[in-house]
Amino acid sequence: MASIVALLHGPDQRGLVARVSGWIFERGGNILHADQHRDREAGIFFQRVEWEPAPGSQSADTAAFLSFAAELGMTARVADSSRRTRVAIFVSKADHCFHDLVLRSRAGDYTADFSLVVSNHRDLASAAEGYGLLFKHVPITGDTKSAGEAAQLELLREHRIELVILARYMQVLSADFLERFGKPVINIHHSFLPAFAGGRPYHQAHSRGVKLIGATAHYATRDLDEGPIIQQDVARVTHRHNVDDLVRRGRDLEKTVLAQAVRWHLENRVLVYGNKTVVFD
Repeated sequence: MASIVALLHGPDQRGLVARVSGWIFERGGNILHADQHRDREAGIFFQRVEWEPAPGSQSADTAAFLSFAAELGMTARVADSSRRTRVAIFVSKADHCFHDLVLRSRAGDYTADFSLVVSNHRDLASAAEGYGLLFKHVPITGDTKSAGEAAQLELLREHRIELVILARYMQVLSADFLERFGKPVINIHHSFLPAFAGGRPYHQAHSRGVKLIGATAHYATRDLDEGPIIQQDVARVTHRHNVDDLVRRGRDLEKTVLAQAVRWHLENRVLVYGNKTVVFD
């Protein structure tokens, strides 16, 4: 039986856990997983709860829980755990994150349909087609950015895309694009943000002589590399490592960090508030 997942947050108050679990019990549901967090500084309560509804009440419970959460003064998002998200991958020339995501999808790691690959280069066309994925080449230059993004948005609309993954897509999406798409975009940045935002972060890290390099998966916003962070990881380096060494070590981080962030998003484990996230892992 498909389960229901609810993510909710709002002002902290006594009895919230009891009221939520009681509501599910009264409707004949069975809680499979529940987790909560309290931001003491902000006074905000966060919860993720997953339950099996009584037979035949899936749709009714989904709608009713939203009303119930509003009565509690909470903001809620409710999802069907069996629903498959339609995903587009944006790529440029680097292929490590692209292959990793597609192979994980083919192995059944994600409740999602990878429906479209969009690129500003043709380098990965044959690889995408080899996986049986639709590949669309949309060139982007300084003079054609507006028209190119319009073409990309039309592709996303045509294929009913609900999530875009920037798998080392080396173009900055405009604020207009993000607003018009209006759905989540997950980016992988090859540094431990907020350090070394922008271009050539491994070169920046080498020049600074850091002893740790990292990778950061975050939601894309109008502010470059400043969106809510979903997942990060690091690797130790020394003065003996040159830039190529950092790039090679960084690729492994990029793949695992992006894969984990995508999984958490698709499993409805990420709750965004302000420019932060609570991840119920």
